[in-house]
Order: sequence, then structure tokens, then C-alpha cells
Amino acid sequence: MKIPYLICFMLISNAILYAQSDSITFKHSGFVDSYHALRSESPNDWMSSRTRLRSEISADKGNSSIFVSFNIAYNSILEDKTGLFLREAFFRHNTEKWDLKVGRQIITWGVADGIRITDLVSPMDYTEFLAQDYDDIRIPENGIRLKYLHPKFNLEGVFIPVAEFFQLPIDAENPWSVMSSVAMPYSLDMENKPEKKLSNSEYGGRLSFFLSGIDLSLSALHTWNKMPVINKSFSARGDSLYMQAHYERMNMLGADMSVPISKFVIRAEAAAYLGELQDLDMPSDLNATIRKNSWNGLFGLDFYPGNDWTVMVQYSHKYISDYDEVISAKKNTGLATFNISKKLFQTTLTLSSFMYYDVTNNGFYNRTSADYAITDQIHFSGGYDWFHGDKGSFAIYKNNSEYFVKFKYSF
Repeated sequence: MKIPYLICFMLISNAILYAQSDSITFKHSGFVDSYHALRSESPNDWMSSRTRLRSEISADKGNSSIFVSFNIAYNSILEDKTGLFLREAFFRHNTEKWDLKVGRQIITWGVADGIRITDLVSPMDYTEFLAQDYDDIRIPENGIRLKYLHPKFNLEGVFIPVAEFFQLPIDAENPWSVMSSVAMPYSLDMENKPEKKLSNSEYGGRLSFFLSGIDLSLSALHTWNKMPVINKSFSARGDSLYMQAHYERMNMLGADMSVPISKFVIRAEAAAYLGELQDLDMPSDLNATIRKNSWNGLFGLDFYPGNDWTVMVQYSHKYISDYDEVISAKKNTGLATFNISKKLFQTTLTLSSFMYYDVTNNGFYNRTSADYAITDQIHFSGGYDWFHGDKGSFAIYKNNSEYFVKFKYSF
């Protein structure tokens, strides 16, 4: 977000707060963390090395509040990730019936853990792929979210005037660059994004029901393929590669549910992506695009057996209808996640292992970690990220397995 926009936002929000009769309550919180990762294979170089201060400031007056959070970061590997970065900045007004939030905010939908089915509003920052906390890679959107609140249901509407898109690691200096496997000269055009005009805005809604023994939501979104589809083509002599990113409109219709049963929680999501842009297998025309409807589903099961154990399993499946052989993805693809954790020593130590498993290509990413709470405010953690695969998205990083350590102080 640009600084002039932030200044205007703060002035307007403060004017609204001061117009109310109650006194203003200020709160300040945040954390300092430092994360460092070393490649476990030759050349045993640093994969990540970053330190960050997160500051969160809120001011409340009556039913209204403003919230601002920002990062001051130093990244010794990625220079463009060093500096002052605004994360969220929004005005909120909530009553017994209404909840309005205007400004830069993170919007999450659905019940899946780490997999996007209906959760398509806020895109992701893949600068370091998945080697970050999942909440940290969400990209906030500048927009309006309005909720109607009822004891048995909520109705939510969102409007995003200018869409944000996935951030991909394309810089050759980045150890996580998706271009690291390209062994010939290439050109990549990522600037083909939609113009910043009202007709290119995003909007949608979500209706959530809170019934006896089940939570159920229905959602719809008029959006874009926020992960770019990149067409690739060789030069006439075959000695260089040309690449062009594409973004096009799509619609999503979805549903999700969560059902607790004894020591289990059943979670499920389903979504139709109408007119989803597809990756093509080396088209002769870099501007050629194909859009197809796809059907996406997820089933998850959480198990809480007691003694501070947690086991979570998910499987998601994607089916492309009216399939065409020029599409590089398979007609059916599957992705599973497995998560197991155990708390020890009066819950001060947490041991966990989380895995993404690419069912289609037999590849995976697994993070095994230990987190020790020295105090409620001070945490020290470490572990190992293991990438494996010969095909698919995890194959790109099969040489990026790493050891990591992290320190975090919350205030």
C-alpha cells in the first residue's frame, strides 16, 4: 500500500473515532522473530536468513476501531524483502447485527488447512514457497467486507476494487526461484496483469449457517486466476525460451462444512471453478489461452485422542471437465496432507510433522519440527524441511531440503 493512501486512511478513521462519544482505547502488540535455514545438500548454502519486527496497533472507540499492522524486516538473501512493509490497515465498525471492515485486510474462507478450495480471496506470497508459516504468506487485499450477523447464520459480502495476485520467486538470486531449472537464455513477461479499473474488480459473498452439530457455508466469487498461467515457447532455433504470464476472469461457486463428532472433526469443501484458465503444453502462440470448468473437492478428518495428541488428514481432488490434450495438467489430480503433533512437558514442548503429498506425481514436502516455549512470550523452534519428487511442483525444490531454526518473542 502506498504511504499517501495510508495517511488518508488514518485521517478518515481518526475523524470517525473522534466523532463518537466514548473514550479511545489504544493497544499495541506484536513480535520479533528471526528465521535461518541452511541447505542440507551441497553446496550447504543459506536458503533463508531474515529477521522481522511485527507491530500491531489498534484504537477502539465505542463500536468502531482502526487496526494497523506492519513489518520491519531485514533479509540478508532477498534485498527486496528488506524494509518497512504495511500488512493490514482497516477501519472496523461492528454492532449486534452488522460488522463492516474497510481497508487493507486478509480475508479467509473455507475450513481446509493449508489447501485452497473456496479460500480464493487473498492470494499467496510464494517468494520462499512453503518454507514460511502459512499465515505469513497470505497477501492482504484492499477492499470492503460487510457481514450481517445472526445467531443462526452470517451473510458476508466482499468487494475488492483492485485485485492482488500471487507473488512468485522469479529472481535468479533467490534460492527458491522457479527459474533455477531453466538451463538456457530466457525472457519472462509477468506484466500482463488486469488494468486497475472498476470493471476488473472482484466481488462475492458467503452465507454461513450455524446449525445443531454442523457448520455449513455457501460461497460465490467473481475473481481472477490469481496464480498466473505461464505459456512457454522455444525460439525458432530452439536455443532460447520465451514465457508470457496470463490472468483471466473466472467464477467460483463453493460450499464447506465442519462437523464435530466425539473426538473427531469432519471437514469438507467443494468448489466449481467456472472458466478457469489452464496451463498449456508448449503452445505455438504465447498468447493462446484455454479456459475450462474444473471441479474441486476436499475431505478432512481431525482426530483428538487425548493426552495432547492431534492427528489431521486431508485429501483434495481436482477434475478438469471437457479435457483437452494440450493442457499440461492431468485430467485428475490429487493432493493430500498429513499432520501429527504432540505436546509434552506441560504443553511447553510441541513436536509436529506436517506433509503435503502430491498423489499424482508421487512427490512431497514434509516439515518436522520442535517448538519449545521458554515462557509464554519466548519460543525457540527448529526442524527439517524435506522436499522430494521427480515431477510436479515439489520436484523443482528437490535439492532445497534444509535445516532451520527460529526464535520468536511476542509482546
